[in-house]
Amino acid sequence: MKRISIIFLQAVIVLIGIVALAILIRLPLTEGRAANLDLFSIYADPFILYGYAASISFFVALYKAFKLLGYIGQNKVFSSNSVRTLKSIKYCAIALSILIVTAGLYIRLFHNKEDDPAGFLAICTVTTFVSIVVATAAAIFEKILQNAIDMKSENDLTI
Repeated sequence: MKRISIIFLQAVIVLIGIVALAILIRLPLTEGRAANLDLFSIYADPFILYGYAASISFFVALYKAFKLLGYIGQNKVFSSNSVRTLKSIKYCAIALSILIVTAGLYIRLFHNKEDDPAGFLAICTVTTFVSIVVATAAAIFEKILQNAIDMKSENDLTI
């Protein structure tokens, strides 16, 4: 890959992280269950704190994707570091999907009867699906990369 493409993709990952962080900071002030609370109460709300805790795996996966692009830029794609990075991305995506499903189940079971949780549950369904797709893609790339590394090491031993 050309160096400019790698830098562009890394910039996109940074931009995604900045937008996600801005949403995490700004959205609780204007939407949902904390719209009428004071600033301290908003950020002390257990469900909002759960959202922040769950977002850690998202940001770790973004960092690992940034790191993987760095390995690609250094022509170190076929290394054990790349396989470990893909494995970390897979685990982060699995953890994120579990945390999202847990939040959706919590809202579904314990929501106020006057509220309609359909929108939140739809967002949970879509983001869980996206997380599962990312985990599956990372697992496939991990397996392909590991097979390529194994074949390369076998060829190096026979020479």
